[in-house]
Amino acid sequence: MTKAPALCLLTAILASGLSLGQSADPAPVKRETKPNPALVPITDVVGLPRVLLIGDSISMGYTLPVRTLLAGKANVHRPRVNCGHTASGLEQLDAWLATGGADQKWDVIHFNWGLHDLKYVDEKGAISDVAAPGAKQQISPEDYRKNLTALTERLKATGAKLIWRNTTPVPEETKGRIAHAEAAYNTIAAEVMAAAGVPTHDLAAFVTAHQTEVQLPANVHFSTAGSDALAAEVAREILGALGQ
Repeated sequence: MTKAPALCLLTAILASGLSLGQSADPAPVKRETKPNPALVPITDVVGLPRVLLIGDSISMGYTLPVRTLLAGKANVHRPRVNCGHTASGLEQLDAWLATGGADQKWDVIHFNWGLHDLKYVDEKGAISDVAAPGAKQQISPEDYRKNLTALTERLKATGAKLIWRNTTPVPEETKGRIAHAEAAYNTIAAEVMAAAGVPTHDLAAFVTAHQTEVQLPANVHFSTAGSDALAAEVAREILGALGQ
């Protein structure tokens, strides 16, 4: 065997900037992050009523099963984001109401804010231990009342039938939230909705009655079966509002 092939190999290695014994790293693979299926926009079926779901990750969990339950009965939309707290709602509501086309009208809007309002955050707005120095509720009860009143008035202006969905329970030992804090916020919301003439979907009571079956321990979120159970309740309320 001649030395030429080995010499050529050494030249190639040096030209590539690699040292002997060093292997070339593969090119980084770009992985596309798929959007949450609940946030993917839908195309209306002509002739069906239009429904808008507004809410945080709890509503994201029941969006797809609600669509399945109302297939052929309603076009079920939602904003393409987690709708967060009431201050976020005030900033983004006009854009959310234009979901599917600014010229389109809504027949029913089923909406909620609460779990992000009552959670505790640090100075940077990140979820925080309740007892941590400087931690505070993201939206105080007083501001929650003010914000929710303004949001409800803006939603009423759409002419849609409104359904307020109250806030589901905060279990014991949930990070960044005080257990059962939703009760005070739901009391405020009930007063706001009564003044505005908006019916309340008492999903909190449903969850309380089935909590060990549907909700994750020490967590505000739900199992897949739990989200399906919530979806059945939401679909029933929407069908009632649609007169179906």
